[in-house]
Amino acid sequence: MLAQQRQQAILERVRSNGGVRVADLVRELGVSDMTIRRDLEVLAERGLLEKVHGGATALGPGSTEEPGFTAKSARQQPEKQAIARRAAQLVRPGTAVALSAGTTTWALAHHLIAVPELTVITNSIPVADVFHRNPRADRTVVLTGGVRTPSDALVGPVAVAAIRRLHVDTLFLGVHGMSVRAGFTTPNLLESETDRELVSAAGRLVVPADHTKWNTVGISTIAELSEADVVISDAGLPEEARTELADRAGELIIAEEGTL
Repeated sequence: MLAQQRQQAILERVRSNGGVRVADLVRELGVSDMTIRRDLEVLAERGLLEKVHGGATALGPGSTEEPGFTAKSARQQPEKQAIARRAAQLVRPGTAVALSAGTTTWALAHHLIAVPELTVITNSIPVADVFHRNPRADRTVVLTGGVRTPSDALVGPVAVAAIRRLHVDTLFLGVHGMSVRAGFTTPNLLESETDRELVSAAGRLVVPADHTKWNTVGISTIAELSEADVVISDAGLPEEARTELADRAGELIIAEEGTL
């Protein structure tokens, strides 16, 4: 396959899925890691995609644009892992927690598989799959029904009805963006409705969100900044954001990469 053909194939995958991983392209296209990285560099220089850690994503997010799960999982991986590790420290054995859809909550799920006697409520197919692949006899996982979104969330009236009669100790809420003006937001109107129901069901609201979410605004507000009991972000969070979140949310935690 010529370089031009290969780059076109990569671009089509990015446009179709919202993003790609270098490892997947190496396997699918049968070329070296270095070749794929050079192709991504060429496409990025032409303004056709955005290079991220371990892959590339499509350009131009707007308030209603919803990247696929693959695209989002390729972004800010070290930061998300640090946030997930810190968030897991807030979970005690024998409690009920809810994890909304999102790649940071998906990362968190991996850190919760060893927690005993845990009840997990989620509207995320990938999050539920983490627990399904790592079973425990003393764990209960409830996956809501609903309509599937590009980010693999289950939303809509069925999901809302399933959540409405439930009560959990802590909700870990994945968000598309956060700002003083709009609060915590999502680009999907039905997901916003479902997430608001999760917020209502929780005794404590924890928002794990990396620094790129600051001043990103989706079309629909899930909750105001002041409704969060805890916000967990990373060292890249700007000082302005730290000041605003520390003033408005109950507690701001900065997770350091490489810490346990």
